[in-house]
Amino acid sequence: MKVLLVSTYDLGHQSFGLASVAAWLRQRGADVSMHDLSVQPLDEASVCRARLIAIYMPMHTATRLALPVLSTCRTLNNDAHICCFGLYAPMNNDHLRDQGADSVIGGEFETSILEIYEKLDAGNSEPGAMLAPAAKPIDLRKQQFLQPDREGLPALDNYTKLVMPDQTHRIVGYTEASRGCKHLCQHCPIVPVYEGQFRTVQRNIVMADIRQQVLSGAKHITFGDPDFFNGVGHAVRIVTEMHSSFPELTYDVTIKVQHLLNHSTHLGTLAETGCLFVTTAVEAVDDRILHLLQKQHTRADFVSAVELTRSLGVDLAPTFVPFTPWTTAEGYIDLLQTIDRLDLVSSVAPIQLAIRLLLPAGSLLLELEETKQHVAHFDGKKLAYQWQHPDPAMDRLQIDVQKLVQSGEYKRKQRRAIFQDIWEIAHASCGKIAPPLTSSRSQAPVPHMTEEWYCCAEPTEHQFERI
Repeated sequence: MKVLLVSTYDLGHQSFGLASVAAWLRQRGADVSMHDLSVQPLDEASVCRARLIAIYMPMHTATRLALPVLSTCRTLNNDAHICCFGLYAPMNNDHLRDQGADSVIGGEFETSILEIYEKLDAGNSEPGAMLAPAAKPIDLRKQQFLQPDREGLPALDNYTKLVMPDQTHRIVGYTEASRGCKHLCQHCPIVPVYEGQFRTVQRNIVMADIRQQVLSGAKHITFGDPDFFNGVGHAVRIVTEMHSSFPELTYDVTIKVQHLLNHSTHLGTLAETGCLFVTTAVEAVDDRILHLLQKQHTRADFVSAVELTRSLGVDLAPTFVPFTPWTTAEGYIDLLQTIDRLDLVSSVAPIQLAIRLLLPAGSLLLELEETKQHVAHFDGKKLAYQWQHPDPAMDRLQIDVQKLVQSGEYKRKQRRAIFQDIWEIAHASCGKIAPPLTSSRSQAPVPHMTEEWYCCAEPTEHQFERI
């Protein structure tokens, strides 16, 4: 039976989700085609031939981009069973079904997709009978993973590259050692799905996936785990074995501020095994906002994490949600001043200074009184609740900063030059003249990816044009 797996966007990486599902289906004899619409066009002939079409939605941008794809697939092949799967799928269950999806799966999706395939292959001709509509179509059964089958995906050199300080580029592979998260940050899309649980991918599977990507040209690996230190022992064993097998291979991970401090004894291992940088979701430097988001760290903790990782030779790449209903103009300038004083200007991707808080369906922030007073309607096209800042000048500032960092002119600039412009715009919004930046650290470029978009930001027009 023919199956079509579709990815629209996965932060510039070759899709682990598609490759994992392909392995499960091909093991049962499925004729699987995979299309990554971020780097190739949709093959309408494959759509028309497929009995099962599964569209991957690991993030908000991918889900928005998937809506017209879902419509196209339904129009071209009304007899196919269309499944929407991934982290953001269950959050948009009702909307996706209204748009033509027959089933929606979140969490550990491989088992459920395989069950759908087997029912279809056995002759079940009722698309909607595979999985009945559910309030929370989430599968958290523990799985014995298979080595992702990446055959048929575009080559790794079609995806994001790692830019080294000397401006050379490295081909990047992508894998996952775990899913979910044991923390309950209020704004995080993982929490409504996993509810404080996480699942590990068996170490031999992770290593096999890394090995096949190295053989395909990868010189660097991005671990896409929401928090690499959720299972710290599992994580350390993986990077130790990886370094032993591939001593020249570098990598990056994502770790919470809280975990950087609590598991500081393992940070030296990261530096010794080739970790170039750690992404950490700081979100804010205002302790009140951090409390509302339930980040479980403070401004002081962030400062400590910067000092700690720097002392061990690991670069920290902070991410932020600088525009929230509670952010003031002075607070935004304070964020910029903090980045400057901590010598992090080169370590912060410019898009991080433009991000506006996203409120998708299911967000726990919608339950807070501090949020409700700012929220308007749900926008079905943007798949998010719209909100307005009590100070219209803050909304204008966010738009100005976002336009600046997205423009082609600024993409060619160094991060410090862009930061300088944002610094001046922010002060001007308050009627102030921007003082000189104070950072004393060398402003030499730090390792970073060519794809600097972020999962909680709105898609660019360029991303829509890819489809």
